[in-house]
Amino acid sequence: MKNVAIALLLTGLTLTANQTLAAKPGATLDKQTATAQQQQKLNLNKATAEQLEAVPGIGKAKAQAILAYIQEKGPITNEKQLTEVKGIGDKLAAKVARYVSFE
Repeated sequence: MKNVAIALLLTGLTLTANQTLAAKPGATLDKQTATAQQQQKLNLNKATAEQLEAVPGIGKAKAQAILAYIQEKGPITNEKQLTEVKGIGDKLAAKVARYVSFE
């Protein structure tokens, strides 16, 4: 009887530990989760100044420059074209591209 109680206790601890570890953030992403995160990107061409300012690396001046570029030349279709905006170089464009879509 004592052995059965110990076995049940160990089984319960093992199940609890597995559930706790599986729920930790930072776990590997599966295809569905990665797709969901990609869908949450900000559409650069439809964003407001406030939304653009929330993107890491984009402040008020760069947000205004992006909006002015889009108004003058039309939608930005890719990361390379984003570098044509005043104040945005290759490194910043690559950083911003992780957070925005060019649809």
